Amino acid sequence: QVQLAESGGGSVQAGGSLRLSCTVRRDTSTTYCLGWFRQAPGKEREGVATISTSTSSTFYPASMQGHFTISQDNSKSTFYLQGNNLKPEDTGLYYCAAKKRAYNSYCYDLGDFRYWGQGTQVTVSS
Repeated sequence: QVQLAESGGGSVQAGGSLRLSCTVRRDTSTTYCLGWFRQAPGKEREGVATISTSTSSTFYPASMQGHFTISQDNSKSTFYLQGNNLKPEDTGLYYCAAKKRAYNSYCYDLGDFRYWGQGTQVTVSS
């Protein structure tokens, strides 16, 4: 069973930066897509970024490009989300997630993530 746990959330002033971390326990013989999602109060959950454990290829929805950066350790047991120049609208609960990369599927597909962390709160004040 895949297990994930986020850390690094907190409060930051507008224009500041945060780096979130996610530790992953998984079958290392299988390729996974790893991702970050967020949900603001009153809003639907949205994808922030994804990365492949095999190739480290990354994907960002258009609205997130230039705003966040996803990366992973060489061990593939920890991955990160770096946010710079944060704005109050970035406030929300941030989740890390994972899914097996099924045959003929790609990590830029933000659907069907099966495994989820519990979330870490990010609050950006003006």
